[in-house]
Amino acid sequence: MRGLDDGDADGVRTHGVRTHGGGTGTDSGPGGGAARTVGPKAAGVTAMAGLAALGLFVAACSTGGTGSRDEGAARAEATAAAAPTPPATASGSGAGSDAAKTAPRVDPVALLKGDPKIGARVKADLKPCVADAYPVDASYGNLTDGSVPDVVVNVMTCGDAVGIGTYVYRGKDGGGTGAGGYENVFMAEDAAVFGTIDRGDLIVTKQVYAEGDPVAYPSGEDIITYRWSGKRFAQHDWVHNDYSRGVGEGAGEVPEPVPSPSAAG
Repeated sequence: MRGLDDGDADGVRTHGVRTHGGGTGTDSGPGGGAARTVGPKAAGVTAMAGLAALGLFVAACSTGGTGSRDEGAARAEATAAAAPTPPATASGSGAGSDAAKTAPRVDPVALLKGDPKIGARVKADLKPCVADAYPVDASYGNLTDGSVPDVVVNVMTCGDAVGIGTYVYRGKDGGGTGAGGYENVFMAEDAAVFGTIDRGDLIVTKQVYAEGDPVAYPSGEDIITYRWSGKRFAQHDWVHNDYSRGVGEGAGEVPEPVPSPSAAG
């Protein structure tokens, strides 16, 4: 700290403490006498105290002059990380929420019995299998872009659950959700027929039987895709599958595994 110990042009030390005879003083006085400075240790302590005070002053200035550290506004990413994630709500918004419609349940048996389009044979076979359990399945989904979900009803036999009829009911505008609020917009009454909903399409599967085929082993199947055209269903696609005649035959022996080349070597 040489800059703090250097004297001025008069030879009087600015920061050092001078002595006059037996007393002490802060500067040279009229009494003259050789001036003697206090040892370098005291001067060093004084200099360090001055630097410490200067450091505190600078720190106070950097914090806005309050003497305590001012953090300022929190960083945006830190605030986002600290903020709790809002819980997911069951009701969405936007286009996705329109597709998630609540399906009002209807009585499929009441729909069938009150439908004048249903064939007499199907209505005659529409009886409970056990107690009041009818062989009827119902599926709900969006097939016709109606105000309520459409209903696909399948009628089966009690003994072997073979489909004998599939129907699509569309909600009438303003007709409510009761049996009278739906209209029959599709029907297929045939042996081994079954209808399902697949991503907005109506998929009707029909088992194909050759002469002599048992009920459990048809010869093939037709898979027909229907789409709503605004007023009715129109066929969009058709696939036919032939089943293997060898499946289920033989003693069911499992062939010996063929060893791999690495195992044989």
